[in-house]
Amino acid sequence: MAEEDADASARRRCDWGDSTPDYVVYHDTEWGVPLRGDNELFERLSLEAFQSGLSWLTILRKRENFRAAFAGFDIATVAGFGEADRQRLMADPGIVRNRAKVDAAITNARAILDNVPEGLTELLWSFAPAEHQRPALMTDILALTPESKAMAKELKRRGFAFVGPTTAYAMMQATGMVDDHVAYCWRATPAPV
Repeated sequence: MAEEDADASARRRCDWGDSTPDYVVYHDTEWGVPLRGDNELFERLSLEAFQSGLSWLTILRKRENFRAAFAGFDIATVAGFGEADRQRLMADPGIVRNRAKVDAAITNARAILDNVPEGLTELLWSFAPAEHQRPALMTDILALTPESKAMAKELKRRGFAFVGPTTAYAMMQATGMVDDHVAYCWRATPAPV
């Protein structure tokens, strides 16, 4: 175990990935790893919306609370949330208590059920670019792209809320639709097969 910890601490990461122990784990095991599954992608889309205007670290540290509050981000369950659930969520100190963001999560769950017959995974991954230039430096990482703009526009057309192009791009990065690990990051080198 100590050898694994030493290996992890010796790795060069994207700059943000070394800033806290929480980020080290998230960067090394999750960020940029291709993710599929409608509930899993709904969670990520929701958490990215909750992050808007805040630090991702705030959301990451509250993630388990969000999962408990939003029934594991089960789309059908969240779509059925009513006023009592809204009040419960707004009173929950373990999550970000922002009415617009809480309402957006519920609205988006309903939009998935009503307006995404192909499934959320298929819809979101349809915006993944065929080619993506790996950034050389942190300053080369974009905040939005033509694909994230198109994704946000389509999601809004289908009734989603609180999902702009920057939020869409952050979700694309987090779920491996694009790989924005900088060139010097150990994750930029594909793992041996």
